[in-house]
Amino acid sequence: MPSPQAEDHYYRGVDHFGEGRMDEAIAEYLQALELDPALVDALHGLTRAYLQKGDYQQAIHYARRIEAADPDDILAHTNLSVCYQKLGMIKEAEEEANKAKILRWKQQLQK
Repeated sequence: MPSPQAEDHYYRGVDHFGEGRMDEAIAEYLQALELDPALVDALHGLTRAYLQKGDYQQAIHYARRIEAADPDDILAHTNLSVCYQKLGMIKEAEEEANKAKILRWKQQLQK
């Protein structure tokens, strides 16, 4: 269970993100992670904010942290695919897209 303070920073980050203020969103997500390093939602927020800013290397860094915490996280692989595509790394983008697709199929089969 995340700490209430970490969640507060996370939700402020979400608000900033929604209003197009990526730097402020990133600062809030980072503060959330300082309080709760396992808050995967903040890692997702950082990945998306850096992706939105066009800082694909940072987006990849945080998506890889999500993947390390949960190798079956479909969104992490999807975001990695997008980052690699933006960087012109087509082979890597396709590999990540395929991982996401397989994980989605596995989830559907479990239902």
